Amino acid sequence: MRYLASSSLDIRQNLAIETYLMEHADLAEPILYFYINSPCIIVGRYQNVLAEINQQYVQDHQIILTRRTSGGGAVYDDLGNVSFSFITRDDGDAVGNFKRFTDPVIKALHRMGATGAAMTGRNDLTIDGKKLSGNAMHAEQGRMFSHGTLMYDVDQTQIERALRVPADKLASKGIKSVRSRVTNLKPYFDAAYQNLTIEDFRDTLAKEILEVDDLSAAKHYELSSTDRAGIQALEDQYFNNWDWIYGKDPAYSLTRRQHFAGGTVEFDLDVAQGQIQAIQIHGDFFGQLPIDAVTTQLTGIPYTPAAVQKVFDQIDVPAYFGRISAPELVQLLTQQPQA
Repeated sequence: MRYLASSSLDIRQNLAIETYLMEHADLAEPILYFYINSPCIIVGRYQNVLAEINQQYVQDHQIILTRRTSGGGAVYDDLGNVSFSFITRDDGDAVGNFKRFTDPVIKALHRMGATGAAMTGRNDLTIDGKKLSGNAMHAEQGRMFSHGTLMYDVDQTQIERALRVPADKLASKGIKSVRSRVTNLKPYFDAAYQNLTIEDFRDTLAKEILEVDDLSAAKHYELSSTDRAGIQALEDQYFNNWDWIYGKDPAYSLTRRQHFAGGTVEFDLDVAQGQIQAIQIHGDFFGQLPIDAVTTQLTGIPYTPAAVQKVFDQIDVPAYFGRISAPELVQLLTQQPQA
């Protein structure tokens, strides 16, 4: 087995590396791949972004958001987490067999003192009934990866805030995450592993799984200039691409309502593939012109601030909404990142 630890802390590049290796690397030998991320949220391939995150909090705290190619639920990562990935060929007993890939990790955790760590359900690692790792897979053309998180010392208050969705947010047709009680591994480890840096934790895990005393003895995978160009192309195409992150959202219905000094406005809209499919506007504001002209212009546009702003720049806002301003309306209707 070959080994690669990413030097990047950007989840978008780290996922691009993983995808590139699965698609292009010589997998005569599997690759054990580790990566550490700055604060980020990774939603599953078939999820609605807005149904999973507290979007305003994520934007205010500059938490990176992306979508992975594997299924499963939304995950919050920060510099207290290590992610692992086994990249390999599908030999007929790999896809769907999470135990095959989590067993080496569990054995390593046991040797570090977390003897209660175990796989429960289909794809989670838990200890004392609390989740410490979520796992997912992606396979295509006989090649695959199985990846997971390992919470060593994650800021759990951020998980609660970043993934807490307001109750009136939306009605989603995508797959929802199942929220579980979570825990860090650090308190369960032996004293020798209680105060590791996150890099030390990663390296200790790697040595245990690879069964080497020093990582210099491991067989490393070196990224070539061709690899790096291909990785950048994948990052641009998928993980740092608005269309992939938001445009892949399953259909959902959303209500945004707020009271302003000039009256109350409610937007009810249906969104699919990142575009507003239908919208209704209600409220007790004092507009003089029929609001249907506004709904017509908003229908069919990308659900982004730029596209919404363009519509409100082209209409006589006071004629339709009275004393409610265009910036207030744009802020209410959409707070998504720019495309």
